[in-house]
Amino acid sequence: MENSNGLESASARASGESKPSAGKRPAREAPARGSLPVLGQPAPERADAARNRLRILDAAARLHAEHGIAGLNMDDVATAAGVGKGTLYRRFTDKAGLAAALLDERGRQLHERLMYGPAPLGPGAPGLERLTAFVAAYVEHTVRSLDLVLLSETGTPGGRLAKPVYPFWRRHVEVLMEAAGTPDPRVRAEALLAMLSAEQLQHWTVTDGRPVPALIETLGRAARALAAS
Repeated sequence: MENSNGLESASARASGESKPSAGKRPAREAPARGSLPVLGQPAPERADAARNRLRILDAAARLHAEHGIAGLNMDDVATAAGVGKGTLYRRFTDKAGLAAALLDERGRQLHERLMYGPAPLGPGAPGLERLTAFVAAYVEHTVRSLDLVLLSETGTPGGRLAKPVYPFWRRHVEVLMEAAGTPDPRVRAEALLAMLSAEQLQHWTVTDGRPVPALIETLGRAARALAAS
């Protein structure tokens, strides 16, 4: 049986979070935007810059909800947000950057559940149980926003590995595998995350038409086998 406190502490160190005091859980209020390491700590903003960022993200979310990934045309987003194109491009650079920003809040919510939520996804369960729960949650998270995740991972060469959140996912899986006694957990963590890439999940769920629940069960078994080898 793993030491769940040690596991939580290691995950917290990997993510940049400080460990709660012994015997105490953090306040269950929503974390401040930027406090979780999904897209890193944002630089301090002027009030007008913060307002523009929120207007852009709100406009992008509306267009994506109405038109899917095709709705994230940068010119259309700038028009819908009522900002200049220069403002939009300075903030998000390209369509992939805008997709990553839209994924930010959902990623923060998953991070919160991993760090502080109930077991087995959160602390308190053995490593293999938490690993299986992570696979299920990660697949659901990715499939729910598959077009956005695909763009954020494939919009630029090496995009999946370059995503600011990737080191946290990798370290979280690595710590779970360490708790399960897995040899060479770093490489195996990266191998598991490669199996869970958006491109691979799209192939299984869209091209092959595999039902998500059945795929989650299969991938959970694969994760346990990889961790136990």
